[in-house]
Amino acid sequence: MNSPARLALIDLNRREYGDRYAGLSFPSESAAASAQARRRDLIADLDGRATLSANASKLHSQKLSPGCLACLEGKWSCLFITGNCNCRCFYCPTAQDVGGDPGTNNLDFPNVDDYVDYLARFGFSGASISGGEPLLVLEKSLQYLRAIRRRLGDSVHLWLYTNATLLTTDIAKRLRDAGLDEIRVDIGATGYALDQVKLAVGIIPQITVEIPAIPEEADRMQQKLVEMADSGVNYLNLHQLRLTNHNYAQLAGRSYTYLHGESVTVLESELTALELLRFSLDHRLDLGVNYCSFVYKNRFQGAAGRRRAGAQIVKKYEDITAAGYLRSLSLNGPGADVQRQIERLQRLDPTGQHWLLAPNGTELHLAAALWSGQNDSGLEMKLHYAEARILPAVSYRNAFIEIPLNPKRKVAVERQTVSAEWLLGRDEWRQLEKEMAGSDIFPASGDSPLKQEIRRFEQLAVGLQDYF
Repeated sequence: MNSPARLALIDLNRREYGDRYAGLSFPSESAAASAQARRRDLIADLDGRATLSANASKLHSQKLSPGCLACLEGKWSCLFITGNCNCRCFYCPTAQDVGGDPGTNNLDFPNVDDYVDYLARFGFSGASISGGEPLLVLEKSLQYLRAIRRRLGDSVHLWLYTNATLLTTDIAKRLRDAGLDEIRVDIGATGYALDQVKLAVGIIPQITVEIPAIPEEADRMQQKLVEMADSGVNYLNLHQLRLTNHNYAQLAGRSYTYLHGESVTVLESELTALELLRFSLDHRLDLGVNYCSFVYKNRFQGAAGRRRAGAQIVKKYEDITAAGYLRSLSLNGPGADVQRQIERLQRLDPTGQHWLLAPNGTELHLAAALWSGQNDSGLEMKLHYAEARILPAVSYRNAFIEIPLNPKRKVAVERQTVSAEWLLGRDEWRQLEKEMAGSDIFPASGDSPLKQEIRRFEQLAVGLQDYF
């Protein structure tokens, strides 16, 4: 039986695809159970040989590329320098025939200095140039690479995504001289030929092949893994196939089994990625293989963006949760009772760095560092969560601040309440104080609707996606 959470995702997917939803094949309950058993066996076989990280949503052998490490740390910015591409890979999730200014996360950066100021202001340690196809606008790509390297030096790892159809030895040298640390090549665009990749070996420091795991190419990919290791490729990043409105016509014609979720994905793609990871380990290949699942990208990159924005607008009495949300908690009651708590807080935190009395005198805001011992106050607790976002300009719909990148460019950070305001009694306060104080992870135990809601804002889910 599907849980309310599953039913909500099924409804989300059905609304996204409308009439076309009926044309997608989702697993039966027994088929899903069988596939999950197969996945468990694969992961068990990788135990002790591969690293399971990011709340068990990412698996990799050997080490990750410096770019992937920046992503794991939540410090990666991807600049889409053009929307145009000279290839039409069947699995591409976006349109590849649109122009536009270079941009990232709904922020346009036609001025290269503005983008470098953005990287510096928000503390990124990794930046990539993507598209479309960046080599279609080679001079512009080089301009951005040079500016980042000149201003930020070695504090930022730089890489570029390409299908490499336009790559030459001379272009590889120009990219290296502009400061490129790593090139990531989608060999699916060239029939899995590695000729263009080899042009960069020995020139650009780190060579990565990055492709979706295509089930029908599993046998060919085993041969290619051996060739990659022998050719000097350092890393292979495997993604999970994802269905979008753009690639629906190309994917729906293939005999894939689809999975419900925040985005519709391909079941066989995940199993193929895990099998290729196992193959590389069984054959002791000198090649780092990384399975980058959709749920990893969706959870961790989303949380990183929330944390990045939240750090700019968080109030002194708030906390940023592991899931990246702003947690606000207050004690409420008669003024005399609140005053007694203030006297206690003044002993614990005399400068008031982590608490604030509201103007009404009956509401006391405090951060988690001061929760201990408050459960005997006799006061009620209010709890709610907000989400912060970086925007190109103020919308005037939410509380905001403006952040100057330089004298001519600024961005806005807005916060929006995303939960109900829960009023908790003394017993609930004691339970939550015990479970949450001093911890960045809300326990997975407990099935009350309230705890399930709180958990969604407190922690990221654990494990790969469910099959249904």
